This record gives sequence, C-alpha cells and structure tokens, in this order.
Amino acid sequence: MANVPEYFGSDVFNESVMKERLPKATYKALKKTIDNGDPLDIEVANIVANAMKDWAVEKGCTHYTHWFQPMTGLTAEKLDSFISPTEDGHVIMEFSGKELVKGEPDASSFPSGGLRATFEARGYTAWDPTSYAFIKEKALCIPTAFCSYNGEALDKKTPLLRSMEAINKSALRILKLFGSDATRVTANVGPEQEYFLVDREMYAKREDLILAGRSLYGAPAPKGQELEDHYFGTIKTRVQAYMKDLDEQLWKLGIYAKTKHNEVAPAQHELAPIYGTTNIATDHNQLTMEIMKRTARKHGFKCLLHEKPFAGINGSGKHNNWSISTNTGVNLLDPGKTPAENAQFLLFLTAVIKAVNDYQDILRASVASAGNDHRLGANEAPPAIISIFLGDELTGVLDAIVNGVKYEDKRVEMEIGVDVLPHFPKDTTDRNRTSPFAFTGNKFEFRAVGSAQSVAGPNTILNAMLAEEMTQMAEAIEGGKSFEEVVKEFISEHKRIIFNGDGYSAEWEEEAKRRGLPNHKNTVDALKCLKDAKYIDMLDRQGVYTKVEIASRYEILLDNYIKTIQVEALTAVKMVKTQIYPAACDYLAKVSSEVVAAKEAGIPAAFLTEDATKLATLLQETKDKLTTLENNIAKAQASEEEIFEVATMWRDDVFGMMQSLRETVDTIEELVDDSYWPIPTYVDLLFGI
Repeated sequence: MANVPEYFGSDVFNESVMKERLPKATYKALKKTIDNGDPLDIEVANIVANAMKDWAVEKGCTHYTHWFQPMTGLTAEKLDSFISPTEDGHVIMEFSGKELVKGEPDASSFPSGGLRATFEARGYTAWDPTSYAFIKEKALCIPTAFCSYNGEALDKKTPLLRSMEAINKSALRILKLFGSDATRVTANVGPEQEYFLVDREMYAKREDLILAGRSLYGAPAPKGQELEDHYFGTIKTRVQAYMKDLDEQLWKLGIYAKTKHNEVAPAQHELAPIYGTTNIATDHNQLTMEIMKRTARKHGFKCLLHEKPFAGINGSGKHNNWSISTNTGVNLLDPGKTPAENAQFLLFLTAVIKAVNDYQDILRASVASAGNDHRLGANEAPPAIISIFLGDELTGVLDAIVNGVKYEDKRVEMEIGVDVLPHFPKDTTDRNRTSPFAFTGNKFEFRAVGSAQSVAGPNTILNAMLAEEMTQMAEAIEGGKSFEEVVKEFISEHKRIIFNGDGYSAEWEEEAKRRGLPNHKNTVDALKCLKDAKYIDMLDRQGVYTKVEIASRYEILLDNYIKTIQVEALTAVKMVKTQIYPAACDYLAKVSSEVVAAKEAGIPAAFLTEDATKLATLLQETKDKLTTLENNIAKAQASEEEIFEVATMWRDDVFGMMQSLRETVDTIEELVDDSYWPIPTYVDLLFGI
C-alpha cells in the first residue's frame, strides 16, 4: 500500500478529480451549485456525468447507483450498468446528465408512514452535488435524496439538507448585525462510532445475535469491565489487523478516520473521525458502518453495532460532536480566550441553550429506538434526561450576566507535582461523561445518539431548533433589544437546562423532576411529542419537515419499534423452545439419573436431589413464562388499537415478559454443565478473540 496522502480519497470524485477532468466553465458552474445552491444546467450535468463515467470505468467500474438513505436508517442502492447497445450488436459505455441527476427506484417497499399506498410504486432519487460521488465494490455511487411521487421526503438526507439551509439563513441574520462578511454558515459534525467485535464462528451459533443484533439471553461472565483494563488498553493483534484494513478502506473513500482505541467494555472499540460538513459527515458515517461490517467478515469477526448487544456491560453510542461555522473560517461556538467579552459567541451559545430547553422533548425523540432504550437512563452515558453541561467558567460567565456583575477570570495553571513535566493552563471545562449534551471547548457533544442510528435525524433536529431560536434572537435584536438584553433574557428563562453535576445520581433525577425536565426512558414515551403542535409547527415553520412528513415519521418510528420487539420476542421464544429448554431438560435427566443411581448404591445424595429440584422448578417457571409470553405476543399481533396503544402493548406486555423470562433462563445457565449448554456464553463471546 502506498503512502496515505497518495491514496487518500482515491475512490472519490472529489475536487481534485473535478479540476483535472472537467472543463473550467463546467467546474465553475458545478462549484456554484455546491457552494451556493445554484441550479445545475442539464448541459453541465451531461459533461459532469460523462467525466464521472470515464473516471469510474478507468477504475474498473461497470455499474452506477443512486445511493440513498431511506427511513430504514440504512442505505439503499439499485445498480445499473453503463452499457448501451450499438447497431452492430456491441455495447458502449454511456452515462447521461439525466441519469446522474434523477433516478426512479421502486418506492413501494420502503417505510413511508402513510405518505403513499403500497401500489404507488414510483419514487425519485435526486443527486446531491454537495456530497462527492465515490466507488464502492466496483460501482460508482452517487449520493442522492429520495422522495415520493408527490415530492414528500422518504429519506433522512432531504430533511437534513433542509435543516442546513434553515441554520444558514437564520445565522446569517445574526452575523449581519455584527458586520460579518460571511455568506454561508454550515453545521459541522464529527460522529464517534462505538462497536463490538466478536468471533464470527461464535456469532453464527447465536440466533439472537443473527436476528436481533443483541443477546436475548446470557448469564454475566465472571469478569466484565470492573477491572477497567480494556479501556485504552493494548489492542489485540487480530483486532489491530482489522482496524488497519478498515482505516485504509475508509481513507480511500476520503473518510477522515482519525482515532481508534479499545472502549470500556470487553470486545468493545471506537473509531472517531475528523469534523466534516454535516451532510457529508452523515454520508461518511453510513459508509463507515457498512464497511466496518464488511471488513469484519474478512477478518473472521462480526461487527455488532447494536446499542446493547450484551447485558451487564456498557453499550455503544455515537458521540455527535456538533458545531456551526462560517465560510470565512470562524467557529461560532469557539469562546476564544475571553468568552465573557465575546458577544458573538455568547449570542450563539445562549441560542443553543434556549433551543435545548425549549425543544428537549423532540431532541430526546430524535435518538429514540428500541436498541437505545437499553442505554439511556441505564447508568451509563448518558441518562435519558436532557440537560446541558457548560463547565464552571461558562456557567460563571452566564451567571454574571444574569446578575449584572463583572465576571472574574479564575483560570489556573495545572499543577502535576513533577518539575520536569510541562506547565499548561487547566482547561476551563471538564469532560462530563454523564451529560447527554456537553460543551467540550468549541463544540457540543450530543452523547445520546445510538451506535446503530443514522446521525441524520438528530442533526436535523439540532439544526432546526437552533435555526428557530436564532430567528427569534435576530427578530429581538432587529426590534431594538441590545445583545446584552437578549442574552440575559434567554439565560434567565432557560437556565434550568444547565446541569454540571453527576447525571447518573438519583439526586439529579429528583432535581430534574423539580425543574420540570422530562425523563422519557423508553421510545414509546419519547415519541409522543411528535403529535405536539409546538414541535410540528416549529419544524414546519423552518421548512425542515412538512406536517404530513412529521406524521409519517411518527408512524414509521413506532412501527419500527413494534417490529423490533416482535422479532426479538419471536426469537426469544424459539431459542427457549428449540435450544435452551431441551438442553436443560437433558441435563436435568442426567442429574436425576445420578440421584437414582446414588440411592440404589445407598449413597446419601440430598445435594443431588436439591440440584435436580431447583433445576426442575426453574424449568417449570420457564415453561409458565414462555406460555405467558406467547399469549402476550398473540394479543399484541391481533390488536386493532391505534399504533401508540399497540406499541405500548409490545413494550409493557411483551418486552416486559421477555425480561422476566430472561432472568429465569440466565439463572438456569449458571446451573447447567457447560457441555450441555447449546449456545456460546458471554465468556466465549467477549473473551474469545
């Protein structure tokens, strides 16, 4: 493999390739579209398409695809070849501007939430020229938006792009008041990705991991993460080879994979990229997840992206590092050396604070999923209560503004106690790992995003709600209020959302309740806000979602929750019936025969009788709970209630009974001889590499 700078981005139709292959006039026209959103002429599209095709064919491609992101949260593609027949029975390789700009995939089998009927099959994909085309598996992939026949967004990219326009428009209004020469404001994201690697042979023996992505049963291993020896520890040789291969593939696709390390739980790891423009970073994260899984297969692993593949140890999140910046290179969330005197920063900071306080319900809903329910509020980062961590300095600055006093700088030098070590100023903020929305120097880290989720949804909401507050802020200042008055008003009315303490503590849960901060611990409760006019009107007003698109998301997200729990429940039933119950019965028969043999030999065997009785009792308990679970599944499946009530049934009656059944099965696992147990244990899975 060549040096990284030589092959970085080699599979991307990026700016350097465009400059080399496009006529100057075409390149300039395309750049105007990318930078300013100018419409692209079809003649320009034809030239770009032909250049893309020539480049892709030279690199071994025979097909192209409009690569899009439907509401499944995954990516989708339909491959078409470049071949076009000639009169003499041969073919030539062609690709037109029309084929580049628009595609017509069958939309009938993607989630639509009632936006379209099943028989209405037509949908459209539209080229997103702001995200570079790339080569994957010898196919030219063109990032696209996906909409219905009537123009409603059926994907995650379209609302995200709309939210970026909203944030640009509202932020420029504020910057104009400061005399800024910026002409564009962009939201930026660096999504850190956590994941588990397990041996593929072990994975293949676990039906729950295959079908549900998480272990539905499993007694805890004698050793978990309590020794804190895995986090940042030496990476195992086999894992290191996987990570090296992964880096190379990501770099060829122009993805800025920067950091890799072991995470807290055994078999858990993390990959962190450098910042990027939000829609490009979202595309890159979707690609990263796909390539992680594909590369794992090459190395004999299975990459698990589920938020909680193993009970009793930390699950996986996706820390969404979010900021906004201008095309003049200014990070609007950078406080500078004297934040108390940085009026522009304070305005944008307080807009964020007001946004999170006003729209905390929908921010929580943006990360709601059946998988993420296992993390949020489960005594690992972060809790389900939305709050903001600012650190002592910024909190002090804002308190001084509210109280009308001068802020006193309290920064100090870091004292380590060893003369030879360098001296440096102590950071003014710690990294509060218990906060779901923490300020970390010049950005906010939204830590509640689930590891398997697309970051498009959370960032769409972040952008939309900030755009709304910046619009209100601009109107207030344009109406005659001073910067100081607006900041003081925003902070005074919304400071309840600021919390710098331990988000895991029971005291905070009580304090949050007193402050009126909601604590939605599950998806069903979290999604209720999507029926609230306050949130619907805001998203519609900002042009991010139409009202019918919001209604469709409500249906899609609840339907996804229901189907996820259904798959898990049916898998849980099947595993007990066909694997666990028969194996435990076999072991019970063995112990029972030993009891009989001992009695016939005249050997005291009360301990064996006790073991057999205990196991038999647990098996009866398993049988009873299994029957109840099956009945509850049947009732939920047959229900004709509204979707919210049906989702509630799956949460309370089905998932609740699954948890109860698991407790019994996990107790049985600890009693049964390893040679009888039919599936790999947590020890096998977490420490088998």
